[in-house]
Amino acid sequence: MSKSKEAAAASAVLEYLKKQNRPYSATDVFSNLHKEYGKTAVTRVLEELAQKGKIKEKVYGKQKVYCADQSVFPDVKDTEMKDMDQQISELTDKVRNTQAACKGRETELRDLTSSITTQEAKAQLAELTKKCSQYQEKLDKLKSGGKTITKEEKEKVYKEHEAMVKQWRKRKRMATEMLDAILEGYPKRKKDLFEEIGIETDEECNVKIPQS
Repeated sequence: MSKSKEAAAASAVLEYLKKQNRPYSATDVFSNLHKEYGKTAVTRVLEELAQKGKIKEKVYGKQKVYCADQSVFPDVKDTEMKDMDQQISELTDKVRNTQAACKGRETELRDLTSSITTQEAKAQLAELTKKCSQYQEKLDKLKSGGKTITKEEKEKVYKEHEAMVKQWRKRKRMATEMLDAILEGYPKRKKDLFEEIGIETDEECNVKIPQS
């Protein structure tokens, strides 16, 4: 490395340590300076700066760390230290709260984007309601002594009816959760929202989920 290049490296390293004012290893300094100077050159510069007393060197086993000479910084009063500690504590709490809020929003967004749309939910709900009504009608006829069917057909009907009722409950719950999420930011009443997007409830259609 030329003398001018080495001087530039020494200036950059010294300025970086003063600006950050915290201990770093030679590898850290090399990486944090975006590897602009070779690792060998950075290590040599750090050692030379430490020998000249411009920075401090601490040895921990086989590891060396370097930091700015604290004598170049103005003295800090105890009250100022306490104020800075308080600011750090407040900022740390703010960061923690913000991260928690972001995580909650990410979860909410993921849930909403993975759910079906309101129109899809309405269509599926209407289809399931129709099928359940048809199956209920068949069951009522069978229970009242209508046309006899085989045991296998009867079991099939009951299983299909049970599956459809489960789907009805599931879709209704999904629709309710989506609508509740929308209502959190909707400025009007639930009734106004339903009228605006054209939702008809089971109660308005005079239908209800059959009991298992």
